[in-house]
Amino acid sequence: MNAPLLPQILLRPDDDAQADLELATEGVLRYVWSSEWGDMLIEVIDGAAYVNGQRVQAAPAPGQPYR
Repeated sequence: MNAPLLPQILLRPDDDAQADLELATEGVLRYVWSSEWGDMLIEVIDGAAYVNGQRVQAAPAPGQPYR
């Protein structure tokens, strides 16, 4: 990713009353991808990929028919 690190966007003020949310879930990998079209949440749950909550189907290997 080549997006600049902007602390004023990524960090809240020290006196903010909002509680931190627990984002870690056992067995789930989460990534945030920032692109020119916006941010996407990518999750891998039990080997299945999800983008913004939608299941993603794997592309077939070269030479294999699409199902």
